Amino acid sequence: MKDFPSSCFGENGVQVADFSSSSTNRTAQNLVTCVYQCRLRGRSRLITVTWSKNLMGQGLSVGIDDNSNQCLCKVDIKPWLFSKKKGSKSLEVDSSKIDIYWDLSSAKFGSGPQPLEGFYLGVVSNRQMILLLGDMRKEAFKKTGATPVPSNSVFVAKREHVFGKKIFSTKAQFCDNGPLHDLTIECDTGGINDPCLLIRVDTKTVMQVKRLRWKFRGNHTILVDGLAVEVFWDVHSWLFCSALGNAVFMFKTSLSAEKLWASQPLSDPHTLPWSWSQRFHDSHSQCLGFSLVLYAWKNE
Repeated sequence: MKDFPSSCFGENGVQVADFSSSSTNRTAQNLVTCVYQCRLRGRSRLITVTWSKNLMGQGLSVGIDDNSNQCLCKVDIKPWLFSKKKGSKSLEVDSSKIDIYWDLSSAKFGSGPQPLEGFYLGVVSNRQMILLLGDMRKEAFKKTGATPVPSNSVFVAKREHVFGKKIFSTKAQFCDNGPLHDLTIECDTGGINDPCLLIRVDTKTVMQVKRLRWKFRGNHTILVDGLAVEVFWDVHSWLFCSALGNAVFMFKTSLSAEKLWASQPLSDPHTLPWSWSQRFHDSHSQCLGFSLVLYAWKNE
């Protein structure tokens, strides 16, 4: 499976990297990457925040890209430097100074690498808070000296590695500032002749795929928060690869999802109008156009 590009967004939409189910020698990584669209000196920019966790400890990376996927600047806070748990870094983008501040000295973590509470991460330019993450907002504005006005950032994408034997769970919101949901994927492939795939949102089953050996790749539309969410899955490596591989799931909201689905019904599970490298349009629309990509690794 190939890595995502440093940014998965262009001016006209989202581009998902090609995945190869046969390439299973890649080590599973415990990381979460979130992409935010922001305005910087009147220009649209993408800020990518990656939280990672390994034997060395916690890691954090913040990158700023333009809409042609060109990296403008990036700062890596390595695990062995993360022990400071607070600090700042100055960068330059478009001839403008960018300051990145973080404080995770009181952060609380779950099983994943992304902090749950007790932290802040701020990106500041010209005394304006371009991006602010975390629940310690007052502390962030006091430390940075930024004008206390809401940032204009929009949460547009998230990719995450999840682990389990037959149940894979995460928290998900399907648009910027939307409600947080419990998302569960269930698939038992061990010793079962006819495995099936279940997807639940807040314990409610929203999708079921039977005869999975014939439908190991496919797509379907569900409704969440009144939005049409396109679900794409590829579980080929779970079913047919001898080496331990991963499945890939993508949840994509689109402004015209219902219209697209009406014109492209899933009549043949073996023939998909969608591929892993297809561009999705309107991804830069606020609230609509959010993408969630999950790499699901089985713990045997």
